[in-house]
Amino acid sequence: MKIRLYNAKILTMEDTRITEGEVWTDGDKIAYVGEKCEAMPQFDREIDVRQDLLMPSFKNCHTHSAMTFLRSYADDLPLQDWLFKKVFPQEAKLNGDRVAAFAKVALLEYLTSGITACFDMYFYPEYFAKVCTDFGFRGVLCGAVTQGDDLALLEERYIKLNSYSKMVTYKLGMHSEYLCPIEMIRGVSELAHKYKAPVFMHNSETEKEVRECRERYSLSPTQLFDREGVFDYGGGGFHCVWFDDEDMRIFKERGLWAVTNPASNLKLASGIAPLQKMLERGVGISIGTDGAASNNCLDMFREMYLAAALQKVKTGDASACAADEVLKMATVNGAKTLGLDDCDTLTVGKQADIIRIDMHQPNMQPQHDIVKNIVYSGSKQNVKMTMCAGKVLYENGDFSVGESAEDIYAAAESETRALLAE
Repeated sequence: MKIRLYNAKILTMEDTRITEGEVWTDGDKIAYVGEKCEAMPQFDREIDVRQDLLMPSFKNCHTHSAMTFLRSYADDLPLQDWLFKKVFPQEAKLNGDRVAAFAKVALLEYLTSGITACFDMYFYPEYFAKVCTDFGFRGVLCGAVTQGDDLALLEERYIKLNSYSKMVTYKLGMHSEYLCPIEMIRGVSELAHKYKAPVFMHNSETEKEVRECRERYSLSPTQLFDREGVFDYGGGGFHCVWFDDEDMRIFKERGLWAVTNPASNLKLASGIAPLQKMLERGVGISIGTDGAASNNCLDMFREMYLAAALQKVKTGDASACAADEVLKMATVNGAKTLGLDDCDTLTVGKQADIIRIDMHQPNMQPQHDIVKNIVYSGSKQNVKMTMCAGKVLYENGDFSVGESAEDIYAAAESETRALLAE
């Protein structure tokens, strides 16, 4: 399908300049970005953007999509009680069909927030891969092995899901140091070397996690993974709250991605990641929402605001973690973290993953600095359209994913009530 988006403000994210003109798509790719042309091809659809902003979509770089069934179920508890007393017992009742039903709710929420790709770590990834493919949404799946799991299954999924569909990729990963014995960490490292592949995991989310790792190995989780060769082909960590200078040095030298999850870390009282220090040391940072059980909102606008504002408080410096850096984390860096290098900017030949930001809302007035408006005053109400691979999946409150939103909600609610009653 060929779509013309015209009369637009444009933020390509090749830099943060705002230009005016139009964007054309041809199939799943961007065909043109620039001023109006005299000679134009035939289009299947032409949309007057009315001076709204077109920009690259957001990428959610850490989440557990199907955890929507636990939204507001286990709140206001310490992390260990939240995880071991409330979350794990209910997750033990999951099956593939339930994961699919719950994940669909998350994907709808992502679309309302301008997100077209997520880095998902959860059970029954084959079912999630099907949902992403059916919806036309980009799913990057992450291995999550823990003690007792079969590493052969991790390898099998790596091979199978990386050839599943053009909308799905799979990364090697483990849940965390604290849920993986050293033999498993070494096994994952062997797979990373076999396939020359990056590895991701929860890393240094809590002070307790890091303290207990040091008691076991006299190393932080990052230092342990590095010693075992886990990061020899790249990757990164989710959360990265309790990082010291050596952890940051390893991330910088290895070219690893630190995925920050500010809302979840606040709600679970895990701490505030040292993002400004990471920026100063050249560490790559991207942003994730985490799952709906710990956040509870799958909203990139809130994450961007918190990522910026918390650094100002943590450092005592109101200039820390500037808006343009944060917007880059949510778009360009997110794409690179996920290995979606052709989804990072509005550039001819790249994937048509585009969002339309409503500039005719009061929170976008006046337009002194549109980038700062997006990060500091923007919200989901400003997302008028979300396009993924050239297909409009969300527009003006309506979804085009092959199923009605109400049917998705009803199925997820039914499965939630049945699961909790077991």
